[in-house]
Amino acid sequence: ANNHSQLSEKIIMTYENFNADNAALLLIDHQVGTMGWAKSMPFDELKRNALMLAKAARILKLPVVLTSSMEEHAQGPLLSELEEILPTEFAGRIKRLGIVNAMDDEHFAAAVKATGRKKLIIAGVTNDVCTVYPALSLVRDGFEVQVVADAGASPTAMADDIALRRMDKAGVTLTTTNQLIAELAGSWATPEGGELVQVLMESFGS
Repeated sequence: ANNHSQLSEKIIMTYENFNADNAALLLIDHQVGTMGWAKSMPFDELKRNALMLAKAARILKLPVVLTSSMEEHAQGPLLSELEEILPTEFAGRIKRLGIVNAMDDEHFAAAVKATGRKKLIIAGVTNDVCTVYPALSLVRDGFEVQVVADAGASPTAMADDIALRRMDKAGVTLTTTNQLIAELAGSWATPEGGELVQVLMESFGS
C-alpha cells in the first residue's frame, strides 16, 4: 500500500496534461462482435464514446493506431464508422491473429513506437482482456498511459471493475471520454475546441 501511495504522489507531482502535441490514441478491438459481448455497458453508449474519441483525434490531428483481432471470426469487423472518421488509420489497422496483448504483436508495437509519443490514450474492448494487458505493458515500459474507462467495457460489471482496479494499481490513469476530450482541448475557445464542443453536443444532444 505504501508503494502505491508513493507511486500516486510521484504521478501527481510530475503530471503534465495530455494534449494534441504530446499524446497518441490507441483504439483496440472496437469490433461489432466483441462489443456485443461487453455487457457491462450498453452497446450504443460504448459505440458513441469510442466514436467521440475517434472524432476528437481527427479534429486535433492526434496520431492514432487502430487494431483488431480475428476480424473473420466471431469478433467481427471494426465499427464501420471508424473508417469514415479515420480512413487512413482504418486502412492501416493492425490485424492481429489472436494475440491477446496487442503489445506482443510486433506490428502493433512498431506502430505505437512510430507515433513518437510517450503519452498514450488507450480505449479497448474488452477492458478485462484487450485493454488491461497492453496498458500494463506500456506503463512498465515507461509510457504515461490514460485508459478511457467508458470507451471500453467487459462481459460483466465485476470483470470491468477488477480490470480497472488492476490498471489503476499499476500506475495507469483512468479517465472518461468527456474528461479526456476536455483535457485534450485545453480551451473551448480555439477553433479545435469549438469543433470538439460540437462533437460533445451532437453525441449527447440526441
